Amino acid sequence: MGSLGVPELIIIFVVALIVFGPKKLPELGKSLGKGLAEFRRASNELKSTIEEEVRAIEAEPPARYSSEPEPESKPEPESKSEPEPESKPEPESKPDAKTTSETNLDAH
Repeated sequence: MGSLGVPELIIIFVVALIVFGPKKLPELGKSLGKGLAEFRRASNELKSTIEEEVRAIEAEPPARYSSEPEPESKPEPESKSEPEPESKPEPESKPDAKTTSETNLDAH
């Protein structure tokens, strides 16, 4: 898709003149011009901000990496001030014992 030529611009102008009328066309042109100017200003501002950040990153000295890894700090062992409560062993279930529901079924 190429750029717009003179015949295409004339067609667009005629259609805009028919749709909006001669009274509103200057207002629309002014609004369109302000919008395009604001867009250009914002895009230029963004571009300059990105370029400044790139320059700042390039100006920083590169980080030095040593051949030895840094020693990791080992966590200190926690002291046990309170003894852990002893867990009571659960009673073993008897394989021959019937459950309550089985006993109720047998009663009926």
